[in-house]
Amino acid sequence: MASEAKVVDLVLEDPLFVGRSTTAQVAERAGVSAPSVVRAARAIGFSGFAELKLEIARARGTAEFFAPPHTLTSTDSTRTIIDTTARTGIDALTALSGAIDPDALDQAVSAICGAGQLLAYGAGPSATVAADVVFRLRSLGVRTSGVVDHESAMIAARLLDPGDVVVAVSSTGRTDMTVAIADAAATADATVIAITNQYGTPLTDVSAVALVVGGAPLTTQMAAAGSRLAQLVVVDALAAALALRDPDRVSRAERAGIDLPDIT
Repeated sequence: MASEAKVVDLVLEDPLFVGRSTTAQVAERAGVSAPSVVRAARAIGFSGFAELKLEIARARGTAEFFAPPHTLTSTDSTRTIIDTTARTGIDALTALSGAIDPDALDQAVSAICGAGQLLAYGAGPSATVAADVVFRLRSLGVRTSGVVDHESAMIAARLLDPGDVVVAVSSTGRTDMTVAIADAAATADATVIAITNQYGTPLTDVSAVALVVGGAPLTTQMAAAGSRLAQLVVVDALAAALALRDPDRVSRAERAGIDLPDIT
């Protein structure tokens, strides 16, 4: 049918759009009904639209993100799984020491020192790193907030004042929501600091400062978990440098720990 042919043409023309869109979005762009999208997917050999999207994800390599690494198999022992996971983290931390740019860290510290407020954002696995940014910097007296909801974060980014700071965390540097928030902040003349894994990505392109952890390209969820360890070390280094360059922040940090339980 003509309507199904329009959907197939769109798949061939722009598979990335189809792969990240809903049935309704594909239908609207193709100028057909939503059921036509499903029928088109079945006509070219898939059980439905979801299976078509899965095949596109496999071709892009993103279907592997939440899967265990190919070096592990179902017959591997628990000890092998633990050792492989630990090695991933060790490799990420080893790459970090040679990759992080000291000048970039200094620029980040200077920007935070002069900021009226700081917004931290990360999507998915990167949200844990963004939460750590809020926790660590708030204890040093930085007016810091973390907004998990994307819509609310976009509003907060657009209402920032010049000189405010956004710390945007994304392992790939290509997460659409994170890049959009970083771009909104840059448009508001806020300083965007990226914590990410590589240069030359949409996130680093819109960021004033890039704290890049380096390492091998990350194609699996467990590798991304390893990079998260390196990103947390970057946050620790950022907090330590901020405190050491402003002694008053050390006293703030001491007061922040008054009510913590005894750890001696």
